[in-house]
Amino acid sequence: MLRLIIAYLIIHTVAKSAQLSVSVNHHYENHPIHLDSFRYKTASSETHSFTRISYILSGFKLEKTDGTLITLHNQHAYIDLKKNTHFSLNNIPPAEYQAIHFHIGLDKKTNHLDPSKYPATHPLSNLRNLHWNWSEGYIFLAIEGHQLINNQKPPTKKGFVYHLANNKYLTHIKISHPLNLKKNASTTLNLNIQSLINSPSPIHFLTDGHISHSVSKDTIAPKIHTNLKKSFSLSNFKNTPNKKNNKKHTPPLYMPKTFKPYPFTIPKNIPIPDLPRDNPLTIDRVTLGKTLFQDTRLSKNNTISCASCHLSNHALSDPRQKSIGIHNTTGLRNSMPLQNLAWKTNFFWDGRAKSLREQIISTITNKSEMHQDLTILPYKIKNLQPLFKKAFGSNKITPEKIALALEAHLLTLTSLNSKFDQATKGKTSLTEQEQRGLKLFFTENDPRTRKRGADCFHCHSGPFFTDHSPHDTGLPSPNDSGLHRITGKQTDISKFITPSLRNIALTAPYMHDGRLKTLEEVIDHYNHTHTKTPNLDPNLSKHGNKGLQLTKQDKAALIAFLKTLTDPKFKKLKKTTNH
Repeated sequence: MLRLIIAYLIIHTVAKSAQLSVSVNHHYENHPIHLDSFRYKTASSETHSFTRISYILSGFKLEKTDGTLITLHNQHAYIDLKKNTHFSLNNIPPAEYQAIHFHIGLDKKTNHLDPSKYPATHPLSNLRNLHWNWSEGYIFLAIEGHQLINNQKPPTKKGFVYHLANNKYLTHIKISHPLNLKKNASTTLNLNIQSLINSPSPIHFLTDGHISHSVSKDTIAPKIHTNLKKSFSLSNFKNTPNKKNNKKHTPPLYMPKTFKPYPFTIPKNIPIPDLPRDNPLTIDRVTLGKTLFQDTRLSKNNTISCASCHLSNHALSDPRQKSIGIHNTTGLRNSMPLQNLAWKTNFFWDGRAKSLREQIISTITNKSEMHQDLTILPYKIKNLQPLFKKAFGSNKITPEKIALALEAHLLTLTSLNSKFDQATKGKTSLTEQEQRGLKLFFTENDPRTRKRGADCFHCHSGPFFTDHSPHDTGLPSPNDSGLHRITGKQTDISKFITPSLRNIALTAPYMHDGRLKTLEEVIDHYNHTHTKTPNLDPNLSKHGNKGLQLTKQDKAALIAFLKTLTDPKFKKLKKTTNH
């Protein structure tokens, strides 16, 4: 009876609440913002572009017509111009409202909670690249781009990186607008970027600088804080029919009658991954995937397996500059390490595959890799039918099942037990040199505010030391335009997905084409002037011609810290060679 009462109360509560669906529109002079476009000017006529606009919304309250404020508890939104411009407010008491209130940023308590407690899909997950991984908490608002210094050809560009953060810059927004929320509704939240940059407190790159992290004596953060308050508006409010939630759960594919779940465990300081719901991890499915991973018959001439380019003693990476396919065909790039893939949402250096199974099929069929005919493959591995029977309830072998099994195996390949991880748990401690390297890694390089760091954390953030996003790091390839090969956009030339730095000491050579052989070479690349590629990331181009200017001692400390990211389980493996 108690369960029936609780069920009734839940249904009754849902029926008595409304939902507001919000689309976020970023505009400049009433036109949608175009990233990587030099069509914008500051109040002092400084031409600039934007490469990133992302921020956190919280503290939602609705104001009734009598002035009463209704708080919507524990509701947050993560907005990113590239990745996410929609959110919903739920469980709204039906009523007529006259205004909406919210914050850009987080209250002090939430700002300093452990971000790993949120699952990977949560707006406050530390996989959103809006957490600083140190005492300052979250970045509330990130605006990045380039300023055009002159009109020479090619034009000179300097990056700007403006990050609003710290609790004194928690920004309250109030928008007055009639909101009939007696039933579900939708609306558009508008952010005027022109106002954010120019009014009422105009930002000038030349006098204010190109870097802001909301530190003391920062002239930019107060201006952004002021401008934000008048930069939002609402439009296109309309009521929508109350619809029943008919969303169906994705059913598991090919499940046997009996199975044992795979014991997938992760440390408490790591967010729960969003595992594929149609491919549950079972012991038999993972076992089959592990077997297939080592099977050379997946290649057309039976000479290479997945393990041929992903060696265990190299943290599942390839020690050759570029990976070699069948008939000794040299590939275009170095193979990326296979670790912590359960938290990735795009795969390959150019991010073209949106799932592991898509990556797997692409690798098996690629002419420069395995070059396998999928219609023939099931017959080649017919002796594995008993394993397919256990994993999928049928001994029929299909390319889809092969991909599902390999995906299951790859999802279990985690590496989360380095010396750094142990130090964060208080089970060991870093040396003085390693601590110095850690500080350099997470410190902005900004001579204006006397901050001297290696500035690594912008792209190598979060628990996996990567933002999983494409960047141009000043290493153009004559025969490989990176993301541009997929999108065709000129602004994507030379952009490649940021790799994880976990086990970085074991995964040489480095960069997408393996051109840098040592960690010393990598740090020297970032320490000095970069190739002025057209799309060089603003976090690099902001340093100008002088680079980071790290000393010999700085570089040694940084390498010492990077070596603390090595998982000891890979150190213990015996030396192996490529198949």
